[in-house]
Amino acid sequence: MNIFLIQTFYEFYKKHKTEILENAFSYVVVLAMLAYGVGKLVQFNGAANTNLKVSEMTGMQLMWAFYGYSKPFVLTLGALEITGGILMFFKRTRIIGCLFVSTILINVILQDIFYGVNVGALRAAVLYQILIITILYMNKTKMIEIWKILIDREMKNQAWKNKLLVLFISGILFIIFRIVEYYITTKW
Repeated sequence: MNIFLIQTFYEFYKKHKTEILENAFSYVVVLAMLAYGVGKLVQFNGAANTNLKVSEMTGMQLMWAFYGYSKPFVLTLGALEITGGILMFFKRTRIIGCLFVSTILINVILQDIFYGVNVGALRAAVLYQILIITILYMNKTKMIEIWKILIDREMKNQAWKNKLLVLFISGILFIIFRIVEYYITTKW
């Protein structure tokens, strides 16, 4: 009986291992994003209250004071982490969630490196990003289809004259918008 159960489980696992691993990897990242997102409610409380001069602070103290200065900013980051986690939880929105969370994690990884944040935090963020890359690789067929939809079809369907006209009009609008931007940002 036990051998039959083990063999049945093994066959089931063999058939569904990619889906099982993808779900398990996703759940690790989802739990982390939810925990970090909810943790933003208290994570930086009082961090901006310091008697140190900026030149006396370590990179981590400086970053902590920066984040602790604006509660709405930190809560927005937390909401984005939670949103990304929720998107990753469901198979239908997982790829979007992976891309969404990657933008957050890459920012976290860079801050952890350049501001000398706790090595454990850096390792965790890198691990989560590796899991996301693995999930995206497991969905490489869908990723290729998405890429083709975004790039190939649009380029094939446009005639060269239309492409040049679009580029020309875009260039003119770019110049106009830059002039407007100049006057908005410097003249008022």
